Amino acid sequence: MNIKELFLKPLDRSINGVVKADQDDDATVYQELDEYVVTNELEKHFRDFFQSYGTDLNDPSIANRVGVWISGFFGSGKSHFLKTLSYILANKVARDAEDNERSAVEFFDEHKIRDAFIRADIDKAVSGHADVILFNIDSKASSNDDGNPILNVFLRVFNEHQGFSGDHPHIAHMERHLAQKGAYETFKVAFEESSGHSWLEERDGYQFYQDDVENAISKALNLSPDAAHKWFEESEETFSVSVENFCHWVKEYLDSKDPKHRILFLVDEVGQFIGSNTRLMLTLQTITENLGTICKGRAWIIVTSQADMDAVLGELSSSKANDFSKIAGRFKTRLSLSSSNTDEVIQKRLLRKTPEAADMLKSVFDQKGDILKNQITFDRSGPTLKNFDGPDSFVNNYPFAPYHFQLVQKVFEEIRKVGATGAHLAYGERSMLDAFQMAASSIAKEEVGALVPMHRFYSAVEGFLDTAVKRTIDQAGENPTLDSFDVQMLRTLFMIRYVDLIKGTLDNLVTLS
Repeated sequence: MNIKELFLKPLDRSINGVVKADQDDDATVYQELDEYVVTNELEKHFRDFFQSYGTDLNDPSIANRVGVWISGFFGSGKSHFLKTLSYILANKVARDAEDNERSAVEFFDEHKIRDAFIRADIDKAVSGHADVILFNIDSKASSNDDGNPILNVFLRVFNEHQGFSGDHPHIAHMERHLAQKGAYETFKVAFEESSGHSWLEERDGYQFYQDDVENAISKALNLSPDAAHKWFEESEETFSVSVENFCHWVKEYLDSKDPKHRILFLVDEVGQFIGSNTRLMLTLQTITENLGTICKGRAWIIVTSQADMDAVLGELSSSKANDFSKIAGRFKTRLSLSSSNTDEVIQKRLLRKTPEAADMLKSVFDQKGDILKNQITFDRSGPTLKNFDGPDSFVNNYPFAPYHFQLVQKVFEEIRKVGATGAHLAYGERSMLDAFQMAASSIAKEEVGALVPMHRFYSAVEGFLDTAVKRTIDQAGENPTLDSFDVQMLRTLFMIRYVDLIKGTLDNLVTLS
């Protein structure tokens, strides 16, 4: 039997390993919800989040609960968790290839979430209405956002969500004012009559339609032509935004809805965007704090970060300890995703075996398990790496060894840190799921019994290496004095070069190969 015949689902099927905030076509949404694995750790995080989110709006403490910080190492699934929360909170409807519809909550039944209390908290959360705004902060930031980039991004996505201009905040402010006066539709009709074009299609080039804009404003608000002209000339210069203004606009929006209506800003990769910039961190804290107090618990901010909260504060706090004393308190709910979470997700999404294959693998382990465990040994120069601990472990992990999960995650993390890659890997262009799928597929046609050697993971990072690094390894393959095994060793040595878990000793290289 070939390795590819072991799996319950085709090994080479399309899996959206890299979760992107703005990818929301039907096929993607359905697969992300259907294949989402709720591990024991994630079940606890769902409980903590929905208990906090379910706090009554009349409870005075809710203003301090509106900040949620989701952290985890590279590839731990924090972006997928954030996106899944967005689906649940909006109770998004997903459609499969046959056009069958299921709401997001229907995916999270007793098979996905075993705890009935958590399911009840989720049902309670989606019974109220909420606006959910999910975005990657780096992709929404503009090169012109010099003054206050985080605030400008929040304003941009909030304006876009309401159907207002995202690129020109003063134009969005005009649209907001017109909408509040009930004159926005009148303005759009007047603009189209005057210019012959749709306002929504042409508003980014509003400067080319000065007469038409002034005429439409004059009609919509019953202003004199001079007053409309004065507004047009001065609006951009006189417009300014502060955190407080932004929070009041959010409150005005919420006040136009049901009293229990909420709005949630789900922000991916905040840690990458902030880096070690003290001012950006403080701005995020201020926005969270003001939204909590001004909107009285109806506006929430949920962010993800590569580092955990304490690590971000630790890097910055040596000289700014007092500035950051409040920041930790803004994010009352902190959810940290660990490496065990990744192991379980990959095992359940990618490596689940058919019943026949599971029986066969158990038989293989019964015959050769002792030999296998003795072969997977590392020298004592580093920490102990996981080995198979029984037939179930062999079935769940095959064609990988348990140490692969720990080691590959560390390889990705360290290569990103030392800058051996371009920016893509740093922003999660390759996920752990991708890496394991590629590695397993590369030996899919081999007979059962083969294990994935470490060098098979090289292709997962190859496309994202700096040219100089990649050229060195490529040239080795063209060197007539070296054979293919030498090149495989070079790839393995490169991947473990920066990892403190394992040294490139002879014994270790034999085990990894």
